[in-house]
Amino acid sequence: MMQQLIQLYQQTYGFKPVRTEALTPAGSNRRYFRLYGSPTVIGVVGTSKEENQAFIALANHFFQLHLPVPKLLAVSNDASCYLQQDLGSVALFDALADGRNSGQYSADAIALLEQTISELPRFQFLGGKDFDFSVCYPLECFDKRSIDFDLNYFKYCYLKLTGIEFNEVKLDVDFQLLAQHLLKVSTGSTFMYRDFQARNVMLFDGKPFFIDFQGGRRGPIFYDVASFLWQAKACYPQELREHLIDIYLIAAEPFVDIDVKAFRNTLRHFVLFRLLQVLGAYGFRGLHEHKPHFIQSIPYALNNLRELLTTPFDDYPYLNELLTQLVAQKTAKEEKVLEVEVISFSFKNGYPYDASGNGGGYIFDCRALHNPGRYDAYKQLTGQDAEVIDFLQQYDEVETFITHAFALVEAHVQRYQQRGFTHLQVAFGCTGGQHRSVYCAEQMAKRLHERFEKVAIKVVHREQKITYTLS
Repeated sequence: MMQQLIQLYQQTYGFKPVRTEALTPAGSNRRYFRLYGSPTVIGVVGTSKEENQAFIALANHFFQLHLPVPKLLAVSNDASCYLQQDLGSVALFDALADGRNSGQYSADAIALLEQTISELPRFQFLGGKDFDFSVCYPLECFDKRSIDFDLNYFKYCYLKLTGIEFNEVKLDVDFQLLAQHLLKVSTGSTFMYRDFQARNVMLFDGKPFFIDFQGGRRGPIFYDVASFLWQAKACYPQELREHLIDIYLIAAEPFVDIDVKAFRNTLRHFVLFRLLQVLGAYGFRGLHEHKPHFIQSIPYALNNLRELLTTPFDDYPYLNELLTQLVAQKTAKEEKVLEVEVISFSFKNGYPYDASGNGGGYIFDCRALHNPGRYDAYKQLTGQDAEVIDFLQQYDEVETFITHAFALVEAHVQRYQQRGFTHLQVAFGCTGGQHRSVYCAEQMAKRLHERFEKVAIKVVHREQKITYTLS
């Protein structure tokens, strides 16, 4: 994966990058890397060539229209990876942290939001004009099929996991009514970004630039407005949402005549649809795949849904009744349970990455401990085998190392529980990731499991490709 990007960089610039850095992955299977050199660029590897080709076509189209997107610098012959302009590391979502935490958005924060949503009509109308939507992936337009996909995503990946009893026939009747309402809107040739939200806006030279539009397609303008203003963790006050809708409508005036009252009424239905879609995504990525970021997002999405339902959706009576019941309950899986991920690894193969997106945690270096791997009798064994355990337990230095490491982690876990955090990574590295690191990780996991009743312990022995959970 990394070698592909290094080769592409060398082919493009004539020399290898000085160093590389894996960036925190998001919800997709794409992997992002920063390749340092002159220039420093972002390298992307995607498992779906069709999705890569969609991004490449859109990126080139938008760049030619002078829309603020990263410049595409190089593409591999098989379209499996590409290099793009490095826009830095500050997302709009991060720049708005103070406003989210306090509920009070500063004038500077509001100005950034205004700049961002003012760019949206340009993407939708200019970006959609004269573009060949047949390259879009997985669908070229917002249609009945895509609506059904997302509504079933919500039903099977979230609703069924809550334990709420429901009548699938009655629910499907209202799903079909919602689909009919959404499809009444003429899409024309407008581009629907699909994932237009603050995490996909980078601040570069103080201005918003836009990324992650590879899922875009031809579609209605309402979807992106709903996606941006009702982003789960954004926590925009309703008054600010209303203001930003006004800003959007002003920015759209050069492109289309909009009936403001009709726009706001139709927007409510797209907000409902978008919230169901993201709950499906959070259910799959969070409740099913156990990714903490998505689990943490569920209560925020439910709160948005709760606010929306203060004005009932009379068009969909059974769906409205079911969602009212849904927002009134919390599933056990949505409670803030701290997961401690304990990892063993080899330093030769690089540091483990943090899939939660939180960063932080601990990396303990076990290489100062006596190494069983130096002896033939232990070379084929690991730190989980009795012989290696007996070997390491001979040495007081090993117990001292574990005791000190546990004291640090124990205090950290207590504090994280008090603050409602949901993920902590604790990693042990040695030369081969086979003996000392595996033993220390096992000991840490065992002690944490014995000490904390309401902490989920996930153990990952990276080099052995072993993962399990202590329950």
